[in-house]
Amino acid sequence: MMKQTDHTQKVSAYAQAGVDIDSKMSGIEVIKKMVGATTTKGVVGGIGSFGGLFQSPGKEHLLVASTDGVGTKLKVAALAKRHDTVGQDIVNHCVNDILVQGATPLFFMDYIGASRFDAAIFKEVIAGLCKACKENGCALLGGETAEMPGLYPQNEYDLVGTIVGTVPRKRVITGKEIKPGDVIIGLPSGGLQTNGYSLARKVILDQCGLTPQDLVPGTRYTVTEALLAVHRSFLKPVTALMAKVPVRGMAHITGGGFVDNIPRVLPETCTAVIDRSSWRVPTLFTFIERQGKVDHDEMYRVFNMGIGYVIIVRQKDAAAAMTLLAKLRQAPVLIGTIEKGPRKVIYRDR
Repeated sequence: MMKQTDHTQKVSAYAQAGVDIDSKMSGIEVIKKMVGATTTKGVVGGIGSFGGLFQSPGKEHLLVASTDGVGTKLKVAALAKRHDTVGQDIVNHCVNDILVQGATPLFFMDYIGASRFDAAIFKEVIAGLCKACKENGCALLGGETAEMPGLYPQNEYDLVGTIVGTVPRKRVITGKEIKPGDVIIGLPSGGLQTNGYSLARKVILDQCGLTPQDLVPGTRYTVTEALLAVHRSFLKPVTALMAKVPVRGMAHITGGGFVDNIPRVLPETCTAVIDRSSWRVPTLFTFIERQGKVDHDEMYRVFNMGIGYVIIVRQKDAAAAMTLLAKLRQAPVLIGTIEKGPRKVIYRDR
């Protein structure tokens, strides 16, 4: 009589090598409902195919795409054992990047790479992605989950996202209309956002020896709350502003701070003059500067220093823009002006 083998009891050689396909596929089944809840009217079909389908916005519209990652903020998430915010971070970061050109998001796709698939962590991350996608009105169209033992450190993962949005061809914001005399408005960030974490971790965790549960000195929030504060999406207030006030240029203040990001939208003959005394820098940044003995100007290149997004408008439109943004509870600040000069940022503090 032929001996029968129960294949369900076999231990996969691939799983023994560190890659458990069955575990990953089970995890994907669990998150399908969450992902399905982000579906928008442009989605064609569902998740699970080799590619995601989305209806074209039309020939009079341009597609705007951007890719970014969460960076070493993920190390803080791992240390704090909290993974529901980093998914929001990457979606909002990418949304802000394409918003600079006046685009609204259509869909988002993620990449999660890890040494070992952890279903619980995976579910938390996806929950964050879905939450932010729904808040920003875009679909989570698909993604990739890669299990690669030996490439990623044990118990760590990477999170990267790509967003595709659209803007009418005639409404693309490039910055080419920016002129001397224009005004620069700043919108407050929600903390470090997703930049400068290697330095922040070195100062706060290594040099100062604080734990995730400790309060950041001079504040009422813990290290976890401070470092895992969600990267803000500026989509809704800025979209409302663009509908009422002509916007000449915008910049998302990420890695490189003011010095490297604002010039990306300036004409060659325009200099952005920033008055750093025009807003109150949050305590978290001053703590890092003081405890880490970081050069003052370097702080403004590594971190956003409390300003997450800048908008450039004509001087005659500044009052209307400030009023509208204030009504939307954005706490806008006039942080500078545009002057004639080379394409760069200079500081002129009062």
